[in-house]
Amino acid sequence: MKKLTKKQITDKVKKIDFPNFDLIIAINRGGLNPAKILAKHLKLKIKTIHINYRDETHAPKYKNPKLIKTIKIKNKKILLVDDVSRTGKTLRTAKKLLKENKVKTFVINGKADYSLYNCKECFKFPW
Repeated sequence: MKKLTKKQITDKVKKIDFPNFDLIIAINRGGLNPAKILAKHLKLKIKTIHINYRDETHAPKYKNPKLIKTIKIKNKKILLVDDVSRTGKTLRTAKKLLKENKVKTFVINGKADYSLYNCKECFKFPW
């Protein structure tokens, strides 16, 4: 398992040419720390969406991601943030819930519109 430092993550984020967004939405809990790094870099506010799919050991807890707390936002350009996207189910669920907005996705590792890494290797994050 490769360890990542906050500086490594921040340095890679700074190299991405992001378009203008109105706000960042972090998928609670995994997306909160990467969202903070992005919010500082992009000078944007963060809101959270509460979706649960995996347990503390990262094993799927449900057949499909479940919305825990609703969020109502319309007509915004959103950067949707999570730490890892293995199957894409959580990001797809969140994007459906935010369908009245223009949504782009960001993850540290996995497939998204913006990702720092896209490998099968697991990372130990600094948080």
